[in-house]
Amino acid sequence: MIESSNGGERRCRIVLTGGPGGGKTTAADLFRREIGDRVVVVPEAATLLFTGGFPRSDQMHARRSAQRAIYHVQKNLEDVQSALYPNRILLCDRGTLDGAAYWPEDSLDFYTAVHTTEQAELERYDAVIFFESAAAGGLSVEGGNPVRTESSQQAAELDHRLRLLWSRHPRFVLVPHNASFVKKIMFGLAALESIVAQLQR
Repeated sequence: MIESSNGGERRCRIVLTGGPGGGKTTAADLFRREIGDRVVVVPEAATLLFTGGFPRSDQMHARRSAQRAIYHVQKNLEDVQSALYPNRILLCDRGTLDGAAYWPEDSLDFYTAVHTTEQAELERYDAVIFFESAAAGGLSVEGGNPVRTESSQQAAELDHRLRLLWSRHPRFVLVPHNASFVKKIMFGLAALESIVAQLQR
């Protein structure tokens, strides 16, 4: 929560999402360094699970199990950080709705599997900043996150599915692909600063 203009406090939970290789993790880290203890970053649940030894497989049942685990870890990570730091901006490296794009079947099946709805997941967040994948511009997404296994084509497809889902949020901001990664990150940081200013009014 953050202080509103009427003197009360309100929650401020922002999700950074987008296809693989978009720069969201870099932007989250830089923003946290810039404004210090006013923000707490919720790490990406998938990275925590897979680097911690959670098995990864392309088999249908295994993919479903992995995405259910990621959803519940992400949701509970956010809730724990929100409880521990109720007066800070919660900056989420991916959000709970991401699982619907990674789900091996359609998104409605995902909502049924984790007992939720699209609307409920969108309402968890005050704003969405979408970092378009470098793959959308035809660039490689190799490097960076060691648990990333997607090809550039798969990354572009995921980016498209994620954008369709998250663009339904009323406060959705697109950070488009840019041949200059630095310029893209600067654009994303400016978008973050603007969103936080709006939410503080």
